[in-house]
Amino acid sequence: MDKDTLLSSFGKWISPINFDLLREQVESLKLDYYTKKLTTESYLKLMLLAHLDEWDSLHEMSDALVDEELQKAVGFQSISVSQLSRRNNEIPSDVLASLFFDLVGHIKTFHTDFKTTMPLHIIDSTTIPLNIRKYQWAEFRKTKAGLKVHLRLVMMDKHTTYPDQLTMTGAKEHDRGQLEVLVDNPNAIYVFDRGYLDYKRFDLMTDDGYFFVSRVKKNTVTRDICEFDAGDEKNILSDKMVWLGTPQKRAENAFRIVEVKDDRGKILRLITNRFDISPKEVSEMYRSRWAIELFFKWLKQHVKIKTFYGVSETAVENQIYTALIVYCLHVLIQLETGSKSKVLQISRWLKRLVWKPSYQWVRRLKNRTVP
Repeated sequence: MDKDTLLSSFGKWISPINFDLLREQVESLKLDYYTKKLTTESYLKLMLLAHLDEWDSLHEMSDALVDEELQKAVGFQSISVSQLSRRNNEIPSDVLASLFFDLVGHIKTFHTDFKTTMPLHIIDSTTIPLNIRKYQWAEFRKTKAGLKVHLRLVMMDKHTTYPDQLTMTGAKEHDRGQLEVLVDNPNAIYVFDRGYLDYKRFDLMTDDGYFFVSRVKKNTVTRDICEFDAGDEKNILSDKMVWLGTPQKRAENAFRIVEVKDDRGKILRLITNRFDISPKEVSEMYRSRWAIELFFKWLKQHVKIKTFYGVSETAVENQIYTALIVYCLHVLIQLETGSKSKVLQISRWLKRLVWKPSYQWVRRLKNRTVP
């Protein structure tokens, strides 16, 4: 990596990326054998900057190379749009996925509380609409195309959340089918919405020792077994042990249903297989699901996800994985500096100081107090 880059805020930001792992994969797959300028490493740096600055197209990416500092970072002075497009379609998304998961592992070992707490694993999906004429591989209706990102967000505390697992499917894929992939750690509590309601899956999770908090639909049939003391919390309406489903089709295990009233006066029926926590804690766990909505909002508003630099499935997946790498890099600098700044603020300062000495950016993060 260029010495000048390491001294910049950009160099500091990307330093957690395992470039040795990247080079091993490049060598193994012969990705750079016939490449004169735009190596896989340079492509990655350009994509990260494209997300950071929200460049609209490959043309804007090419034009950005008038910046001498960017030239030093990537190792060349200019690149054509056709070369950018070719590399965007050629580099296997598995390569970028491995870098993302490596950063996730770095976050987990970095966070000192990880081994002493039971974090919330929040599961949800977001659909990215695509133009059917350009993205025929993603067709799910006659006139529409789309990609669905099924994601698990780890919530360590109110300041630190990060994605640690995902799958990408066509937009018509049902959310329930991805629980098998996204639920794999018994040392966590899984939180998801009513779109994942599945009696068989709830039984399997309970039998295998996985805890969850979810929401049942209005028409879900339940039969009371016993009622617990709901406590003095005015928003907790009831707390019961129930059978889930009808006598002909029901879950084998007994579950807990907590009825709560949200801030808008709407009554929610929350289901969990944990009986050792208060109804208020059940309610708060479900409310934490909002964190993944905020993450998806960030993903669609502050990096380039709504529009793509290429039309192939590989190009789209590469852009999504590099967007997730951007988020993980923000989280890592947040953890390293002990900053209470939100990811959006970290990104804004980085944009302004990207080629300035890294200490200017780090100093600002460390001096940031909780708003």
